[in-house]
Amino acid sequence: MLQGMKVVVTGSHGLIGSSLTAALNAKGHTVVRLTHTQAGAHNSRAFSAARGNPGINATWDIPSGELSEEIFDDVDAVVHLAGAGIGDKRWSSARKSEILQSRTLSTRLMATVLAGLRDPPPVLLSASAIGYYGDCDDNILTESSPPGTGFLAGVCNAWEEATAPAKEAGIRVVLLRTGIVQSPSGGMLARILPLFRMGLGGHMGSGRHYISWISIAEEVRAIEHAIAEESLFGPVNLTAPNPVTAADYARTLAAALGKRPRFHVPASALKILMGADMARELLLSSQRALPSKIEDSGFAFKWPDLEGALTSLLEVNRS
Repeated sequence: MLQGMKVVVTGSHGLIGSSLTAALNAKGHTVVRLTHTQAGAHNSRAFSAARGNPGINATWDIPSGELSEEIFDDVDAVVHLAGAGIGDKRWSSARKSEILQSRTLSTRLMATVLAGLRDPPPVLLSASAIGYYGDCDDNILTESSPPGTGFLAGVCNAWEEATAPAKEAGIRVVLLRTGIVQSPSGGMLARILPLFRMGLGGHMGSGRHYISWISIAEEVRAIEHAIAEESLFGPVNLTAPNPVTAADYARTLAAALGKRPRFHVPASALKILMGADMARELLLSSQRALPSKIEDSGFAFKWPDLEGALTSLLEVNRS
């Protein structure tokens, strides 16, 4: 990775964005944290007021299409991670629309502004997810696998297509198809840890569906690698090379905590609790995705197996 880079990051307060920002700052890079603002705020003024701070703050107004070109002066990379939380609220029609629009509108605005710059950043890394592939049973998925069906597959497809202006302008675009990020500070693992620590954990549904996971530390390393590795472009699966079934996940997590997986939640109960679509696509869908492209580019996983990854994460959490 280049020394002393300047990187624009959206979604910097989320699970991945906050970890990435901390890692970049620790390595001496300058991070511009680009956050959304209320309609009518003046982006360039907010940017100028923060110029020169160790952590630069800038704003954009996505609904109004306001994104100051000044933000991208001398920027080496843009990492676009922003989007409404997929699992934060029950999927009403309005929530589904918010999930889709928060991704496509922001990505299209970002890609369009970058494409219009006289001297654009050389690379745009834009978030996506393995939900792109839909429910695929135990079929192995690589970046060349076709898109699936369902709400999340449609969101991911539209999300990725929104980067087209940047790609057409000759900017290297990397589509980060991220798996289920493992962190005791947020996401899936943080939500289920209390139950497993009490010995009440177990798998969801039949337990036969595959979970393609990645440690938060590995996610950050992979993004840093993708910034620096010029051979990487297009979709890139950010998943550990050894996905596991839901039943194996529960057993491995319980063992890491010195417990046994005693319970499981039937699919029918999940559908009642969360709604059929949300339960099926978020908790019961099977994706066995492999990180073919990033491994081919020379990236080596420190935690390729779930047991080692969870042990490392939980040790850090206890320290």
